[in-house]
Amino acid sequence: MKNIPERRQVKRLKFTYYMQILNDDTQELVGHLSDISPRGFRLDSLLTLPIGQDFPLRLELTSDIADRPYMVFIACTKWCTEDHLTPNLYNIGFEIVEILPDDAEIFARILEKYGT
Repeated sequence: MKNIPERRQVKRLKFTYYMQILNDDTQELVGHLSDISPRGFRLDSLLTLPIGQDFPLRLELTSDIADRPYMVFIACTKWCTEDHLTPNLYNIGFEIVEILPDDAEIFARILEKYGT
């Protein structure tokens, strides 16, 4: 695996809560949040996804974060690599490209509550 220079402006935080992200079109599980930043996140996934593609994603929410069961937003894949510890598991980096203002506030609460 080659060493890619860090281009992220804002540091990501490790994610301490198990939250699923689904493809909103297919309802297929894309992965689970493993770290998070104000503008993006990383998933642990059994899937490989093409880089540079936008996906409609659904984040399952808990009642302590929001008064609804999920939120939907668009995120673009920035990278996808095989996990170096777990065979057949992939780490996928996403940048959020479209999110409603109310959902952005929920995302900020998730970052504050579960990011370490």
